[in-house]
Amino acid sequence: MNVPANLKYTKDHEWLKVEGDHALIGITDFAQHELGDIVFVEVETVGEILGKHESFGTIEAVKTVSDMFMPVSGEILEFNEDLTTKPEVINQDPYEKGWVVKIRLSDAGEIVDLLDAAQYQALIGA
Repeated sequence: MNVPANLKYTKDHEWLKVEGDHALIGITDFAQHELGDIVFVEVETVGEILGKHESFGTIEAVKTVSDMFMPVSGEILEFNEDLTTKPEVINQDPYEKGWVVKIRLSDAGEIVDLLDAAQYQALIGA
């Protein structure tokens, strides 16, 4: 499993890449592998301010539909529109082209509660 060292992770298998007061959020390589072929991604929360652990959208695979949760609180600024026509990008490149939303951080202090790469690898048994 690919677990980049420069990201933060949640126990719900989302990742967070901080870029100043903004961050990108997606699902981990482990999560996309467990879900299988991703066929649809829905995010209807653009423009909303959500709290940590709130659902910001859903991801549908052949096997199941799962909620995606905010690793930290923030305003949803942008949805990765490429996922509308090519949701399988998450399977192919979950950490770069497969990001799901961009947010403006509400409280950067919440980042310390997230897992680093080593902690996430221990969680998934990698």
